[in-house]
Amino acid sequence: MWEAVILTVKLATITTAVLLVVGTPIAWWLARSTAWWKEAVGAVVSLPLVLPPTVLGFYLLIALAPSSPLGQGAAAIFGHTLPFTFAGLVVASVIYSLPFVVQPVRNAFEAFGDRPLEVAATLRASPLDSFFTVALPLARPGLLTGAVLGFAHTVGEFGVVLMIGGNIPGETKVLSIAIYDYVETLEWGKAHILSAGMLVFSFLVILVMMVTERRLRNRLT
Repeated sequence: MWEAVILTVKLATITTAVLLVVGTPIAWWLARSTAWWKEAVGAVVSLPLVLPPTVLGFYLLIALAPSSPLGQGAAAIFGHTLPFTFAGLVVASVIYSLPFVVQPVRNAFEAFGDRPLEVAATLRASPLDSFFTVALPLARPGLLTGAVLGFAHTVGEFGVVLMIGGNIPGETKVLSIAIYDYVETLEWGKAHILSAGMLVFSFLVILVMMVTERRLRNRLT
């Protein structure tokens, strides 16, 4: 049981870190770009919000198969194919949770408008300096929300995890899969313990996020 808990926390932590690194530039581009096709990109990023997890997991399984170009590239980089490995879970989790990070960060970037960046430009700040010293601090509430949502969403994954990772103890058997196993084997007590823990965790995540976000917004205003 604890092995699944530790593996889940490890997966969620790594996934959240990758999501912030990858998702923040995407959110910035979506918030600032004037390209006519940016909403098409936004729609692609948001697909996991409406796409059934098993469908996404199925296509990821095909895309990362050993015979596919992506699968062969991954094998060259990691030394092995990604399906049914922890690295594969990270890749799938990043794709599946991407909109939960990009959307709140994009909203935060759009909320403060152009004025702060224009002021920074008059002070001879480069676009890169403005991004790190002005945009990111002003977008802290959105970044916090995105990080919390990305972490919590990864913890609760099931369909994508099952499709791309399977059920390998110590490698891909995370909490959601463990609960499923306990239910199938009629170990209701263990299923109750893990499910209750997930319920309490979800409540605390939402509560902490709401309180912290409000405090950050009050400080910025």
